[in-house]
Order: sequence, then structure tokens, then C-alpha cells
Amino acid sequence: MNESTTTRSGYAALAATVLLWASFALSSRAIGRSTLTEYDAALVRFAVPLLALAPLLPRTLRALARERSSTFALLLAGGLPHYLLFAFGARLTSAGLTGLLVPGTVPLFVTVLLLGQRRVSRRAWAALGAIVAGVAASATMIGDGAGPGGIAVLLLAGAVWAAYTLGLQRTSLQPLEIVVAVCAGSTVAGLAVVLSGTAPSHLITGAVLGSDLLGFVVLQGIGTGLLSTLCYTHAVRALGSGVAAVGGALSPVVTAVVAVPLFGEAIGPGLAVALVLVVAGVLGFNSRPSVAPDEWAVKSPDTQPDRQVRRGSSAVRVALGEARLSSSR
Repeated sequence: MNESTTTRSGYAALAATVLLWASFALSSRAIGRSTLTEYDAALVRFAVPLLALAPLLPRTLRALARERSSTFALLLAGGLPHYLLFAFGARLTSAGLTGLLVPGTVPLFVTVLLLGQRRVSRRAWAALGAIVAGVAASATMIGDGAGPGGIAVLLLAGAVWAAYTLGLQRTSLQPLEIVVAVCAGSTVAGLAVVLSGTAPSHLITGAVLGSDLLGFVVLQGIGTGLLSTLCYTHAVRALGSGVAAVGGALSPVVTAVVAVPLFGEAIGPGLAVALVLVVAGVLGFNSRPSVAPDEWAVKSPDTQPDRQVRRGSSAVRVALGEARLSSSR
């Protein structure tokens, strides 16, 4: 494949990634309008990739035996716990805020968690300040389909994703092994919760419409769980991590715009200002000249970067997603 063809395929993969990350936030917002509960959607999200990657399970279990328990706990946090926070936050807010607050605040939370351990440049601090201002601006959405409780839940989801990101940096697992491990742990935990009757499940009782189930299998199980990972990895390799990260920052904008005709949401002044500030902050934090060589990489909610990208780039991986993440959201 020549260079021009590789570049074109890279941009195509990046465009697909942005759409898939946006679809994760939009479909999570739509859970309340379907016959699935949040726990049902979580089972679909994690069980489908686990079934597709089942041949890797024995290898993953052997690798986990050599993994530190603390690191594995951080990885698991990016699975079912993060997904449920994301889904409940989506129910209580708008799709625009759902797609913006979680991936947008991950750089901020990672910085807080590593405060004193990593050097942060002045430009990076300025970018983080823009993100904080964007979060504050999102508070003006309160009373317009987005209550303070939903915003708080989404911020907590961002903090959990930041902890998961630290687990990604510490783990010795290969990318697909991470996906299998997180999906397996989340599937087992989800089944235990719904089968015990602790959480409601229409899927277990057979009260789910086939069309709803198929939609979530395609959008979240296959789209978020598998395709977004493959597309984002190819985009990074073909275009470089900087371009991929910048493109990824467009995901919240796409989510907010599509939510207008899909859910009848409006892009009011609060959301518009929040979008501009958070996206600008993410882009500024990703700017190569502003990052010291020893700074860290942050992955996006719902993608799994390859090990070279995770170690060699300081770019913030911006979605959902969810990890959208291939292992979580």
C-alpha cells in the first residue's frame, strides 16, 4: 500500500472512529427509550466482544496470573463500573453533555491523579484550565434537560476512566488481552448482578424487543467493542497519534449535532460554550510542543491504543468510550 493510499485509509478509519465514538454516547442516551435496562445494555456491550475474542481467553488468563492485582483492579474499573456510570449519567443529562464531559475531563483527572509525579507544561495547564471552564459552563445546562446529579455522575465516570487509563499504562497485557480481560470480568459481574435479582434485567426475563437488542449488539457490542478499536489503531498508525487525537476531539461535537434531530435536543449557549472550551482544551493538551517528553498518554473512552502508541505519545486519546474504548464504554 503506497503512502497516499495509506493516508486516505487512515482518514477514513479516523472518520469511522469519530462516528463510532459518537454512536456510543448517543446509544447510551437511548437506553431509557428502549426495552433494555442499563444492566442489559452493559451485558451486550461486554459479552459480544468477549464471544468474538473467545479464542484469546486461555492466553489472557495465563497473562493475568502474572499481573499485579492493583493494576487488574484499575483495568476492571474501566469495565462495568464505568459503563454504568456513563449510562446513568446519560439518562440524567443530554446526549451532548454525555459525549462531552467524560472524554473531555479525562486529561484533567489524570493530571490530578498523577499530581507531583509528572511534569506538566504551562500550555498543558492552560488547556486544563479551559476544560475546567467548559465543565463550569455546562452547569448552565441545568434545568434544560441536564440536572446537577447527571453532571456529577458523568464527572465521576470521567474520574473512573482516568483510573482505568493509569491501569493501561501499568499493565503488561497486550491490547487484545486487555479487551478480553475487561470484557470477561464485566460480563461475569453483570451476570451475577442480574441473575441474583439485585438489578433489573428485561433481557433475562425475555421482555426485550428483538430490534432493540439487535441495535445495541451492532452499535455497542460490535461498533464500540470491536470496530472502533481496529479503526482507531489503523488511524494512529497511518496518520500519527497527533492527527488521530485531534480528529478524536471532534467526537463530542458530532454527538451534540446528531442529538438535535435524533432526540430533539438543543445546542443552547451553555452547551455551545462548554463544547468550545473543552474541545479547545483537549486540543491544547494534545499539542506536541506543549508536552514534556516524560508526560503521559491518555486513551479515549472506548478505544484501546497499541503499546507503541501508549508509550511513545503524549496525546490524549479522546470518546467514550467508550474505551469507547474497546474494553469499556
